Amino acid sequence: MLDTLLRGGTIVDGTGGPARVGDVGVRDGRIVAVGDVDEPATRVVDASDRVVAPGFVDIHVHYDAQVFWDPALTPSVFHGVTTVVGGNCGFSIAPLAPSEADYLMRMLARVEGMPLETLEKGVPWDWTTYEEWRSRIDGTLAVNAGFLVGHSAIRRVVMGERSYEHATDDDLAEMLRLTHESLAAGALGFSTSVSAAHNDGDGRPVPSRNATRDELLALCAALRDHVGTVLELAPTGAARGFSDDDFLLMSDMSLAAQRPLNWNLLAVSAAHPESCELQLAISTRAEARGAQVVALTLPDTIRTRLTLLCGVGFDAMPQWDDTMALPPAARMEAFRNPEVRRRLREGAAQCPPIFTCCNFPGITIAETFVPENRAYSGRTVGEIARAQKRDPLDVLLDIALADDLRTGLVPAVDADDDASWKLRAEVWRDDRTVLGASDAGAHLDMMCNAGFTTALLGKGVREKGLLPIEEAVHQLTDVPARLYGLRGRGRIEPGLLADLVVFDPETVGLTAEYTRRDLPGDAERMYCDALGVDRVFVNGAEVVDHGEHTGAAPGTLLASGRDTDTVTPKASAAR
Repeated sequence: MLDTLLRGGTIVDGTGGPARVGDVGVRDGRIVAVGDVDEPATRVVDASDRVVAPGFVDIHVHYDAQVFWDPALTPSVFHGVTTVVGGNCGFSIAPLAPSEADYLMRMLARVEGMPLETLEKGVPWDWTTYEEWRSRIDGTLAVNAGFLVGHSAIRRVVMGERSYEHATDDDLAEMLRLTHESLAAGALGFSTSVSAAHNDGDGRPVPSRNATRDELLALCAALRDHVGTVLELAPTGAARGFSDDDFLLMSDMSLAAQRPLNWNLLAVSAAHPESCELQLAISTRAEARGAQVVALTLPDTIRTRLTLLCGVGFDAMPQWDDTMALPPAARMEAFRNPEVRRRLREGAAQCPPIFTCCNFPGITIAETFVPENRAYSGRTVGEIARAQKRDPLDVLLDIALADDLRTGLVPAVDADDDASWKLRAEVWRDDRTVLGASDAGAHLDMMCNAGFTTALLGKGVREKGLLPIEEAVHQLTDVPARLYGLRGRGRIEPGLLADLVVFDPETVGLTAEYTRRDLPGDAERMYCDALGVDRVFVNGAEVVDHGEHTGAAPGTLLASGRDTDTVTPKASAAR
């Protein structure tokens, strides 16, 4: 007797092979039959006129804190995501020292856009080891979730206030001990950041950015001793192209770990195709050295909402970092200074065109807070500047100053033209890339890319016809599952785990982003709903029924080795 029989659906199995009409039988959490299934079942689901696909895999989320107040991990689960990987960019929340909880909260609030009041009220912050943190969430999750151990967390726990300095030999030995301990406790791998955009709650570089090259390589090498582990990096230079130093660091990290290195984020625009190829070229060069470097890329355009109060995005521009690191009151005073404005204008002029924060005229004033700014809402800075015959940066800063820097700012949406979508599709198919980069759980005040899966199926497949549905599902399932060595996931075939999505190919998609007030501390987040996703199953249990969470929590807290296989650069090159 089957537990569940999905009858008469169009099976898109994740391999990239042709779709076929058939049945999928599930028993004890696994797929046991595919095709023409006549075995009786406790429950039969009519899947006719629907696609039945493997559950989607998102390898770049920041749900590490959200697991405590929202173990369903919304909205990802509603968009068909059944497996996520968190702890990226060096920003895990374990291991932890009691003295450093406040620092990590303020760091996450700044660099990952998580409301501080939510982190204070929604997370207990009462563990020390990685294993203790895992024990708090094991058995609570609606989806499968694995987490990397983050460099910044480890460095801060070991070095405290000295984390802005170079590590001593004893510091590095203790960091290595904690890394090994965390990996042995189930962490799926190691993550770090050298990105200039990553600053802590005091506006200073996050701990990982203060590491020497030797420290980075030593910590990467720890992965060799642990089966089924992976390596992730937020690099510097991604927006402007990589230098030889960037190439050497990234390829050496892969070689030290004997693992593929996945980096975030490759943006694609037909206006600057050379930028994309320059970034992908690092993978080709790395392969020649026996390393593997894989770029994470989004299938949709990137839409963000920024503020000069948070500062994320703006602080990555040349000559802006010192000003953006100032406390808000001092920052406002600096913004009023003509000499500071001159320096900021010069710095912005050095940015590559693909970096949309520097395009001041293209920024839309999305939300204002004082009466004198009300007339600016919905207009671009360029429109306002032309009407007032003023410099766009002066206009932007004066509007933001009147709002105490809280003004909602939306940079111009880049790469939404047909040529960019065509180029984007070519990049999706490139073996040097993997789809993802939702950042789900982070940047809650700026964006919601958790629906990248339904965006690909709705826009990329149905509306734009850029690739067949079989290939799209393959890129959302089997490709990331194989890159991260996920056992039993990513395909529909007998013996594999029953992570399944049932969706309507004629309506699948997502809504526009909107503000939702549902976080601890009565805080808000940007959110988008899924369209056309009927059902989601995790390990054979239904977790989503037509847009509603069933309350089930069948997700596996993934552990390295137990739930993952080791993928070496050589083995993964043929994926």
